[in-house]
Amino acid sequence: MADFYEEISKNKLKSYALMVFFSLLIIVLGYVFGEVFLGDYMFGMVFAFIIAIIYSLIAYHSGSNMILSLSHAKPVTKKDDPFYWNTVEGLSIAAGIPMPKIYMIQEESINAFATGKDPEHSAVCITSGARKRLNRAELEGVLAHEISHIKNYDIRFMMLVTVMIGIVALLSDFMLRSFLWGGGRRDSKSGGNVILIVVALAMAILAPIIAQMIRFAISRKREFLADASGAKLTRYPKGLADALRKIKNDHDKVVDTANKATAHLYIENPLRNLKGGLNRMFSTHPPIDERIKALESM
Repeated sequence: MADFYEEISKNKLKSYALMVFFSLLIIVLGYVFGEVFLGDYMFGMVFAFIIAIIYSLIAYHSGSNMILSLSHAKPVTKKDDPFYWNTVEGLSIAAGIPMPKIYMIQEESINAFATGKDPEHSAVCITSGARKRLNRAELEGVLAHEISHIKNYDIRFMMLVTVMIGIVALLSDFMLRSFLWGGGRRDSKSGGNVILIVVALAMAILAPIIAQMIRFAISRKREFLADASGAKLTRYPKGLADALRKIKNDHDKVVDTANKATAHLYIENPLRNLKGGLNRMFSTHPPIDERIKALESM
């Protein structure tokens, strides 16, 4: 069994390292853009640094609200769904964390996710399909998995990944459009400037790919850890295993409000109906059969 406290510390460290990495990537983009298009790399770096700080703060304080809004998630009260509410409350007490806010997406496929900057500011969301088609033990297993993500501080890391990828993509898109509108500075035709333009173009193309690779590189052990932690909370691994089996065999495998930026948040890939070698190669989730096998061996 994994050392849960060590994994929590690692996830906290990853959150800070992630912010530093993306901030540096944005500053590099600012340097190249400022030098090629403005003739002043310092201005470009300062501008990019300010953008990085502002968006990092937005990601930390408002990222979960942005994700919930993007997912069309609606809040659920105790009066709306007593079982859903009481189950989350009980699991939160068992995990030793404050009860997260709870939400639901009107969506027939079976799925769920958690988000937030820390256990004190977190949220759990399930699809209406999960609520209708999972039995009590299965739903409890899914919710325990999401509560475990909150307890293990995975949610901060996942939320920051989602928002920061968007920032890099926007800056890179802006740089590419600048090439289309007017190219680099026209007052210099030196070989050095040509090299800079080539570097700028390469950065504009590669930066979003690098950002996406960071998301793909999120440890798949995170899902296995959340599965194990959730089973520890419920003392019934079969509940989550059966839920994953239903998710695997679901006729509707796509969450309509999900996208490639938020897919890694879900308990299982909400876009897994989209086939292709790259989708399999860069999957953000471990194979569901391996997760079921691990749970059944507990």
